[in-house]
Amino acid sequence: MSEIQEQVQGHIDTLVGTGAETGVQVAVYQDGALIVDAVAGTADAATGRPVTSGTPIFSFSTGKNVAATLAHLLVARGLLEYDSPVTDLWPEFGAHGKATATLRHVLTHTAGLPAMPREITPHELPDWSRVCESLAAAEPLWQPGTAMGYHSYTFGYLVGELARRATGRPMRELLHDWITAPLGIGGQLYFAAPRETLPELARLEQQAQEWPAGPDDGDGILARWESQPSADFGNNGGILRADIPSVATATAHGLAAMYNAVLQGTLVDSARLAELSAPAFEGTDQVYGTPARMALGFPIGRIGAPAEENSVAFGWPGGGGSYAYADPARGVAFALTKTRLVPNFDTALSVTAILADYLAGTR
Repeated sequence: MSEIQEQVQGHIDTLVGTGAETGVQVAVYQDGALIVDAVAGTADAATGRPVTSGTPIFSFSTGKNVAATLAHLLVARGLLEYDSPVTDLWPEFGAHGKATATLRHVLTHTAGLPAMPREITPHELPDWSRVCESLAAAEPLWQPGTAMGYHSYTFGYLVGELARRATGRPMRELLHDWITAPLGIGGQLYFAAPRETLPELARLEQQAQEWPAGPDDGDGILARWESQPSADFGNNGGILRADIPSVATATAHGLAAMYNAVLQGTLVDSARLAELSAPAFEGTDQVYGTPARMALGFPIGRIGAPAEENSVAFGWPGGGGSYAYADPARGVAFALTKTRLVPNFDTALSVTAILADYLAGTR
């Protein structure tokens, strides 16, 4: 067992042993080599079924890492362009002044549709046509490209409908054919988990503590279900089987393997990597009121890292505490998934700190 594998394994074993976590997966690639593949705890606390590195876990917005990567593959294959109007493929989307919106705006969360139209609830999410019709008819909160606000669930449908119109295929099929099958990680990344796989998935649990108020309290933009993760939502069979590309069911290994393929040039070439990871919009997130620095499809910077370390790292965390990122400067692809939903990223921060110390010592 390598030093870093031993350190991470010992840490997550302690987290599970003390009751801070119930099930955790961590995977790390460095320069193309898998240096950490650690798991601890149970995939289902009720049965005691152990979590393995191949156990998919519904990990909320870590799925945006996958949807954004697919968007770049669409551009690389000449099927989309970053600055072409969305209406070139989706004419109805131009309603209410949205005709200037482009894929670049969608990827930087500046399209002006951070929240689902209020007629769309979790019950409607599996109905792709209804959701997309509502988004096309919606009025933007700002002129596309002029402000940024976290597009919690709308992001995946905006990318996915462009993909569907460009290819004639849903995102779940593109994910399989363009990422999981070529990389040999079948069964580790899903938009729409097949019905027969449901018994193999982990079961989420909600940490029994009061969660902080969401941005929908008062004058907020998002509905509560869009801003606060729910174990009931992530365990719902209808949601798990639905193609909702803002969220995903994934293993840490699958997420890290995808990002490793991005860094190693297997999925995109070096020029595309430089373009997708470069700063594309900087401002204040209109949903959360926090500073935002966006690349094309990803926030820039590793969470918890000093500013000077964050020039090129990029990747999305997921509600409840999961996280995945790529760091081209260090050749690192990282992912952490977990079964207990908590209102913080303490576990991810503690593991990434261990990794950062290790990498600093090996320079």
